[in-house]
Amino acid sequence: CAAPEERKGVQSKANIDKPAVIVVSSHVVRGSIGNRACVFALETLGFPVWALPTVVLPWHPGHRPGTRIVANPEQFAALTDDLCRAPWLGEVGAIVSGYLGDPQQAASVAKLVIALKQKRRDAVFLCDPVIGDGGQLYVPNATAEAIRDRLVTLADILTPNRYEFEWLTGDRYNSNSELIDAVLQFNSTRTLITSAFAANPASTGNLLVTADRAWLATHRRIDNPPNGLGDLTSALFLARILAGVEDAKALQTTTASVFEILARTAKRGADELTLETDAASFANPMALVQLQQLPHPSGSNRRA
Repeated sequence: CAAPEERKGVQSKANIDKPAVIVVSSHVVRGSIGNRACVFALETLGFPVWALPTVVLPWHPGHRPGTRIVANPEQFAALTDDLCRAPWLGEVGAIVSGYLGDPQQAASVAKLVIALKQKRRDAVFLCDPVIGDGGQLYVPNATAEAIRDRLVTLADILTPNRYEFEWLTGDRYNSNSELIDAVLQFNSTRTLITSAFAANPASTGNLLVTADRAWLATHRRIDNPPNGLGDLTSALFLARILAGVEDAKALQTTTASVFEILARTAKRGADELTLETDAASFANPMALVQLQQLPHPSGSNRRA
């Protein structure tokens, strides 16, 4: 990208230390999912955020039905085209894509990712393929296919849950070693799979796979968790990577932050993540998670 002196009047002083992040996902009026979770977490950690809603909802659809507002594809495309041409695009160091409200939005997001990478060769694209959980899709097939075909292939970081990863690959997996083998067929630099396999059935894990390493971070399972954990995981992991934290530590501290917030939310009996109360957990989690390095086909299996 152009040096700061070549973009006078474009990049503010506040953005010199940490790059801006474009977050493209759902917006709810009540709750802590989608853009609400990602934007709050990233801004709390000091990253300026450009927030682009893909759909506006009164609350998470899992609570009860509600009005759904989605810009028509032409309007959404025009808006992303504006961002592609924005004189401030050089401020942006990463894009996060999450829930899409229409399959045609995937092409617009892909265009924005390509435009940013032409502007900044070091820009990062994190694709969170928010398409389903619990053994089923909760978006139309056309939307899931558009995310798979247009966005997954561009991702530097991919953050699906285990069901989403299985849907994307068209296969089922019975162990973390099988997941690792399958991940290596993807083009992303890093793949972080939530709800991975844990040795203890009372626990759950986050599996991070890179070209030559694999790690598993596990913690106690909490039943009936609120929505938004995947959105929060993506935002916090990206923040750590942008800050230069090495992969294993980024996984461990991200998992600890999310688990700590989840545990405190569950203790309060809240039906949404209490991010505003537990924002200190973003940067300095106290929860303990178990981190282990797993065997990798490359032969790199030194301890983390």
